[in-house]
Amino acid sequence: MAVAYDGASAIDVVGPTDVFALASDIASTKVPGAPPAYAVEIAAVDGGVIRTLSGVQIVAHKALADLAPGIDTVLVAGGETREATRDARLLAWLRATTPEVRRMGAVCTGAFLLAAAGLLTGRRAATHWHSAAALAREFPGVEVDPDAIFVRSGKIYTSAGMTAGIDLALSMVEEDLGYDMALMVARGLVVFLKRPGGQSQFSRPLLAQTVATGPLQGVIDWILRHLDADLRVEALAERAGMSPRNFARTFTRAMRMTPAKFVEAARLEQARSCLEGGRASMKELARDCGFGTDERMRRAFQRTLQVTPEDYRRRFGRA
Repeated sequence: MAVAYDGASAIDVVGPTDVFALASDIASTKVPGAPPAYAVEIAAVDGGVIRTLSGVQIVAHKALADLAPGIDTVLVAGGETREATRDARLLAWLRATTPEVRRMGAVCTGAFLLAAAGLLTGRRAATHWHSAAALAREFPGVEVDPDAIFVRSGKIYTSAGMTAGIDLALSMVEEDLGYDMALMVARGLVVFLKRPGGQSQFSRPLLAQTVATGPLQGVIDWILRHLDADLRVEALAERAGMSPRNFARTFTRAMRMTPAKFVEAARLEQARSCLEGGRASMKELARDCGFGTDERMRRAFQRTLQVTPEDYRRRFGRA
């Protein structure tokens, strides 16, 4: 079941529901006469017409108070959530319903609603990259993963921006009906079952730039302009005017990653951009992006993105 509200993103509502509806249609052809694999509904606090973020209107099947017991899965749409996070009836329904359902989830900024209801405290969660820093700031008890396409924490599921709700729904279909069924649904929708290039949805370095303050901001700007320089902690700490130990501790606390992880992510981001738009050799790229050798760059790609640089260029490079 999808939960929507005025200001919800239409694709956050329709994308996942189409996944489940298509899965049910395909399953019915495999076992004629069997009950539907999924019965898809859209609900809102008062039911009726919902005006989405784009202006498209969606008619909810039911009001939340009229829903019968036995709901299996709930997905809360993202969108413009400021008013929805202040809706006491909606938050109370989410809190009361979560213990009763098998899965409670959110698409994109729908994570703010789950967080406002207290359902993400002490849990790892994903949301749209643009809102990740805000979610972490407003709800410090939530461990926000700005890179994940979707996250499962117990029975709570959260996904990144917009079309990542389709990725999340496909993973649920795979849980319920198996890999082959999820693959058929993905083919029917002409989307990847599992996106190539790993689960990274956005640049950690760019996200870090939006939250860095004080001396860290200057150091981060310098790192991104000098990826081929000596970027060990000792060198960066000297540039920040701090001891290596204090710099590493301050950086990790502010950025939610170690300086070494940040440097590798920044170098990967630059290498990806070069692979997508240039024709430099792997040795040249590795040198210019600060990896030193093409083998070190290859290991970083495989560790983080689960592909080699050569495969990445074949998939995403301009012809």
